[in-house]
Amino acid sequence: MAFNFSTFRVRAFSAIVFAIIMLGGIMYNQWSFFILFTVIQIGCLYEFQKLMARIEPNYATISSVHQWGTLLIGTLFMIGLSPASLKIGPYSIAYYGRYVLLAVIALVLIIELVTRKFNFKAVTTSAVGLIYVSMGLSLFFQLRSIMADSIFGDLGFAFPLLLIISIWINDTAAYIVGSVIGRTPLSSVSPNKTWEGTIAGIVISVFLITKTFGAYIPINQKVIFLVSLVAAVMGTLGDLVESKLKRLAGVKDSGKMMPGHGGFLDRFDSILLATPFVWLLIQLLH
Repeated sequence: MAFNFSTFRVRAFSAIVFAIIMLGGIMYNQWSFFILFTVIQIGCLYEFQKLMARIEPNYATISSVHQWGTLLIGTLFMIGLSPASLKIGPYSIAYYGRYVLLAVIALVLIIELVTRKFNFKAVTTSAVGLIYVSMGLSLFFQLRSIMADSIFGDLGFAFPLLLIISIWINDTAAYIVGSVIGRTPLSSVSPNKTWEGTIAGIVISVFLITKTFGAYIPINQKVIFLVSLVAAVMGTLGDLVESKLKRLAGVKDSGKMMPGHGGFLDRFDSILLATPFVWLLIQLLH
């Protein structure tokens, strides 16, 4: 895979703009964090529906109630698992979200049954999308709560930032090294990825994160090493999973959110799979 400077320049510029928005949303406060990942969830779930409509003929015929109801359910799922500190009046938004979530699920199912448009396979596909996208991203709220009340103040952004930066460095290093010296294809699912780039991306990401992150954030270096390693490895696998979906759907990109990067799923595919495993690792460690 030859290195293309023009393509890299477009990718780099859009990535910088994207990074500014992401870092701002993650580090400003809990509300900006919640809004950021809820918007990401909506974008990813919408693109997942579009891909599945191309892969499964029966899913392309789902009703508007099913389609938009699933997006609403995913959003309410995020609200229902949001931090208890996010409140409207005396109650947290999670309190309201959980009750509305149950009502919307029931309403969508009733409408589908009454109108005789209920399709078990299509409902199962939507449920997989909610688990793949909404559940994975909702775990960011759990990661943010870990150091929200540390002796150093609110450092809740630490683990989400550690995960995301690990994946960013891994992706960038893998792309550059793979473009320059990559010769051995990693998988037929994603022919542009090479073993040389993949291994280099993981090694560079883990090394840089382990050596630098602990200097600014009070997290044990062994924990940083393990989190960055899991994030890089599972992030690479997450990218391959989405590449497989795109190949089945017969499309190059899942959307057009970012020039040179594609859509929401193209940008967050690594995060969707890495987050549950990083969350599980932290639960085991603590």
